[in-house]
Amino acid sequence: MTTPRSVTLERLAYTLAAPVLAVAPNLYPDSPVNQVVQLAGAAGIGGWILAGKSDEPGAGRKILRWSPLVLAAAIDITARHTTGWGPYGTDALLASAWAAAGYLVMPFSRHARRRHRPALATPAQQLQPAETVEPSLQLQYDDADQLTRETRALWERAGMPARTHIVSVTRHPAMRHDVTVLLRASESGRPITGLTEAAVAAAFGVDSSDVTLAEVAIQPGRQGGPGWMEAHITPDANQRRRKAPTDQERWTDRVAGSKGGAPGSVLVHRTRDDERGVTFYRAKMADSTETPRIDLAKVCRALNLPADDSCVFVLVDGAEFLISVFDSPPLSQIFRATRELLTPDAKGMYVCGFTITGQPVKTMVYQHDKNAPAHGLTLGVSRSGKTQFFAIHMAAQSLDGEVVWLGTVRKDEKTSVLGRYIDRQGSNALWMARSLRAAKALCEIRAEMPWPHDGQPHDYKPGDARCPYRQLNVYGDEFMTAAQDGDFGEFIQKDGEDLTVTGLKYGIGFNPAGQSPFAHNGFSTEMKDNLRQNSRPVIFNMGSPGATRKAAEGTMENAYDVPTIPARYSRSEGSAIERAMRGEADPENGVSTGGVAVIVLDNGRGVLMRSLYADFDTDLSELFPDEVNRLTDHEISELTKRGLWFDWNEPVRPGEFWPEPDEDDGDEGGRSRRRGGGGGGGKGGGKRETASGGRTEKVTSARQALEAIKSLNNA
Repeated sequence: MTTPRSVTLERLAYTLAAPVLAVAPNLYPDSPVNQVVQLAGAAGIGGWILAGKSDEPGAGRKILRWSPLVLAAAIDITARHTTGWGPYGTDALLASAWAAAGYLVMPFSRHARRRHRPALATPAQQLQPAETVEPSLQLQYDDADQLTRETRALWERAGMPARTHIVSVTRHPAMRHDVTVLLRASESGRPITGLTEAAVAAAFGVDSSDVTLAEVAIQPGRQGGPGWMEAHITPDANQRRRKAPTDQERWTDRVAGSKGGAPGSVLVHRTRDDERGVTFYRAKMADSTETPRIDLAKVCRALNLPADDSCVFVLVDGAEFLISVFDSPPLSQIFRATRELLTPDAKGMYVCGFTITGQPVKTMVYQHDKNAPAHGLTLGVSRSGKTQFFAIHMAAQSLDGEVVWLGTVRKDEKTSVLGRYIDRQGSNALWMARSLRAAKALCEIRAEMPWPHDGQPHDYKPGDARCPYRQLNVYGDEFMTAAQDGDFGEFIQKDGEDLTVTGLKYGIGFNPAGQSPFAHNGFSTEMKDNLRQNSRPVIFNMGSPGATRKAAEGTMENAYDVPTIPARYSRSEGSAIERAMRGEADPENGVSTGGVAVIVLDNGRGVLMRSLYADFDTDLSELFPDEVNRLTDHEISELTKRGLWFDWNEPVRPGEFWPEPDEDDGDEGGRSRRRGGGGGGGKGGGKRETASGGRTEKVTSARQALEAIKSLNNA
């Protein structure tokens, strides 16, 4: 066998360089040859350091490859520092040993070859006992298909990122370039660390967004865990996903991300109802223990939907939620009230409106589960639909055989029309104060009324035919305004609170309405809690979405997500920026939200609904029963004995709400301590000090103090 040329040249170089190493330092100490040898030795030391720090296999071969240069420099330095040729010719002996070692070992020609291939002319290697080395993983899979072998070549060219080997490659169906690569750590028992999407993308020449790394589950017949990893390389699928994504892909990419409108969510399905003109997006949280955090405007922008309060709604139910996108405002539809819808069922429930999805919404005229009447709380600004809701609620109560009284602060057309179909109706603060006082007295009267079956009084039981009296519902429209009346506000507020607390035992429900549910506007905390626990509050438009949300939260035990009620339903047409650049006016296409309300259900969840419409321009007799429900003769007789049953529109009677002054109080004292006549009168509660009287009255409120100051100044 012929000797390879590289081996012959290397042996010749060692033979010629050995005399130079021995002679040059002794005969020519300042020769440039010595400097060249020492620089070569320094380069060899640098090669040693790099080989030792490298994590790649073959560090020993690299160190051996650089050893001739380092040893040559060491011999040169030794020869320069010895006297002459050294003892026993040390310089010549070292140079000869160096040449002999290089002649036999041949580090460059032998160890520069890859995979330890022996030189052509060298004798065959003999088997020698050595450490057992795990065979290379690449040799274990020599039967791999062509795709796997080609992929391994690309992976080796990239330097085996993160010290991993390719086990197998699987092509995705109907995809030319999409594959799944199964990777394993080079050393058994070591986890794969430091592998990134960018490193994989660089190896295969794709974008890093086209690479997804995933863990490998342990399967029968194959290991898994941290030492294994799958790389999904999908440039074709991602190109299609960017151009024409599916609904799930668009949701995952633009909505479910950490910066999306519903982070951590998964789209269940998207459905279209052409008959109703609505598209539903049903989604759920990937982790069922999490609560949805939905930014509806963000979701609309991500799905290329119009972010319109009047057409896009969200409904949350635990870990699931539903986004409804309507073609036209669904709550602009009118749902007319009918006697069939308003007739309460056996549990006292009737349909009071419909939601955006067309579901009927029910409220109660009495509480079947608590065996008691129901209070009512209705909030909203002027022209929001409160009186319309009063009409359908009174009709349902009347159809159930209940008695209805309606008191308002001022007279208007609608309340006057309702007065024809109910027991009593009045339109000033004095009338409201008298109705609440009479209802409070009825509690005492009914507490002593015997029931015919056993002759003993009992608490009211809705639907019990043995009950000797009917349920009474007292309405107070604009209750907050009436509670702040200078003459009768204190009576209205105090009697309303007492009726709210004690009325349920005696079949009396209180139904205040106004524009605020808070204490500083007439509601005490105790009153609000009783109304909230024994009714389904209804909140119409409060002037702004923030005010509506605040009012709804004020009627709920826990602040759930409150639906938005805009001032008007106006569809967005075109681009506001383009109209501004052209100097065009915004389109005027608003639709009133009157009749749209948030009803707080028993579980504290607020639901957006459109209440039934009662047309006051037509005859309301179709909604109310033929006969008006009245109090019993016994109740009227007892109220008459107490001086509480008469025409409540009369001027205030002497001594009705406050004691009259003594006759000997003089001219100033002879006048009434309260303004009288025509629904006027003084503020109740206590007597005030007169200009000539010497008595000092007890002052219990700021308003009483102000009245006392005015009296002293004769103002």
